[in-house]
Amino acid sequence: MTKPVNHRPAPPRRRIPKSFKELTPANHFNPRTFFQELVIKALLTRRTGQHRRPVFPRLQPGEVAVTWIGHASFLIQFTDLNVLVDPNFANWLFLLKRIKRSGLRIEDLPPIDLVLLTHAHFDHFHKPTLRRLPHPKIGVMPWGVGDLAHNLGFARVIELDWWESFSQRDWRVTLTPGKHWGARTLHDHHRGYGGFVLEHQGRRIYHAGDSAYFEGFKEIGAKLQPDVALLPIGACHPESFRHVHMGPDEAVTAFKDLQARWLVPMHYGSFKLSFEEVDEPPRWLQEIAARDGILNCVRFLEEGMPVVF
Repeated sequence: MTKPVNHRPAPPRRRIPKSFKELTPANHFNPRTFFQELVIKALLTRRTGQHRRPVFPRLQPGEVAVTWIGHASFLIQFTDLNVLVDPNFANWLFLLKRIKRSGLRIEDLPPIDLVLLTHAHFDHFHKPTLRRLPHPKIGVMPWGVGDLAHNLGFARVIELDWWESFSQRDWRVTLTPGKHWGARTLHDHHRGYGGFVLEHQGRRIYHAGDSAYFEGFKEIGAKLQPDVALLPIGACHPESFRHVHMGPDEAVTAFKDLQARWLVPMHYGSFKLSFEEVDEPPRWLQEIAARDGILNCVRFLEEGMPVVF
């Protein structure tokens, strides 16, 4: 496999933060607001949802089943390939309470062939979940993240740069650019981030990871044109959050840029990571999609319920 030209973004200059707000790249909030909006409100919110024992469909070649586990976690299935993306089954992320249960339990997963990890943030790269997986064969992730995956049960760990691909047999996965950041702790800015396009049996499934809207969606659409786009719609208020996340309005624009057939929304409803109400992103997406005449292209998935595309 030929190594592509390095398209990694330059890491930011390191300096000592002057305030709590600078501990996040978008300078989101002060300590009081953080605890009030993200910790206290979640603590006072009753956890909803239920684990389901999934009934996985019998697929024909060229069909793909997508099961939303919750947040940014998905199970993607073909006739001969089971893929997990950003698996997270946690009820807590440090002080952050999960307010809607994962759609299924780890023990109800089928054997996993491939795990895709979009970046090292704790809600996407969740080590306790990864340790509990039944020894998946391959883990694919951006540059600088592989050291976190050792001793987590992977038979093989692959790091990719933007636009670099890894393939086995007749499937291929490509790391695509995003507008986010990859540091797991305050100063490890060497870690990468991005989305993935998974190609198999004539289908192309795109998972954007975490990303703000940027012109790169047009390039992804021009080069790879996925037919199913899994796009984040939550954690977008206040406005400063849009430096690193998309709202429903921008997700619709990204969907059009990608030239995809289906928009599957994600990254809402499981954890309170921003200030909007948890039911606001899907309500707003439905309103925008109806206005733009693409409501029939939007598939709201119910956690734990496989849907065939």
